[in-house]
Amino acid sequence: MSFSKHQECDPQKEKLKRMITKRILFISISIITAIILIGYSITVGASQLTAIEAYKVLINKIIPGLFEIPDNAELIVMNIRAPRVLMAVFAGMILAIGGCLVQTLLTNPLATPYTLGVSSGAGFGAAISIIYGVSIVSTTLGTITNAFLFSLIPVAVILIGSRHSKMTPLTIVLCGVAISYIFSACNTILQYFADANAVKEVVFWSIGDLSHAQMWQIPYVAAMAIFFFVVAMVLSKDINLIRMGDDSAKSLGVNVNGVRLVAIVLSCLATATVVSFIGAIGFVCLLAPHIARIFVGGDLRYLIPASAAFGACLLLIADILAKSLISPVLLPVGAITALLGGPVLVYLLLRPKGANTV
Repeated sequence: MSFSKHQECDPQKEKLKRMITKRILFISISIITAIILIGYSITVGASQLTAIEAYKVLINKIIPGLFEIPDNAELIVMNIRAPRVLMAVFAGMILAIGGCLVQTLLTNPLATPYTLGVSSGAGFGAAISIIYGVSIVSTTLGTITNAFLFSLIPVAVILIGSRHSKMTPLTIVLCGVAISYIFSACNTILQYFADANAVKEVVFWSIGDLSHAQMWQIPYVAAMAIFFFVVAMVLSKDINLIRMGDDSAKSLGVNVNGVRLVAIVLSCLATATVVSFIGAIGFVCLLAPHIARIFVGGDLRYLIPASAAFGACLLLIADILAKSLISPVLLPVGAITALLGGPVLVYLLLRPKGANTV
């Protein structure tokens, strides 16, 4: 009897082992690919630069004096190319993790922090600063500050709504959609009365592009990405239980509403940080979790790091294409992600349901 049970358990253990190996392999490949893409992306541009020189410059910043490098190489890497490449890595991580959490907690495959009104709020705040010069901070940081503060309005609405009424996942999504429409309408009215140059600048900002990135911004985005990743991993166990159903999770002692609120609000805050610096780059938060889910399944302990690593790869690839497709013209990265992401997302959504699971 015990021997037959042992025989039955072995195939299950082997299957579980293969599944875990597949998940770890995908995460590892994504991380290695991201590291390779970082070096390659830095070499793409008008000035000739090798990947070895790019890595030497980056390593020298961590361990000073380790390599001898030309002064012009350090200038090109640190002042021009590294900011947008590093921004692509950390922004890709944040957008992908945010999309992963929001899709899971709202049980909606098309939900993202953008769906909840973050990008629309940021766009309206940026438009006020660009068109009328109205901002809390009267410096070059006015647009960034406005974008961040206005992107927090949807977060505030969700927080206030959760205090005064029981907000279901559907209510949160519908509330976010309504806020998005309001901000979009206000933005349209502002642009209607603005001059052509201001409208052009607003439209360019709203597309989203890494050319806005500057080196001083990287520590803030990096800190947010690391903090967001750590908190998401801490919450992953409870979110996995919520995936089984609210009632089941509550019976196991999970504060369902609290976990859902914290994760969604943090996703919106992290996304707001990215959007305020580089604009609304679409499809990363939607596409990265879907592709990662195919390889690692729905377990958040693996899906979060897989989404983060693949999100970084996705934005790095988009950045490389933006710089090289019509060189020396720099295309907006947001347009590239939408161009690539749209068809891929349609394909993923139309696949047989069984093909989307591990």
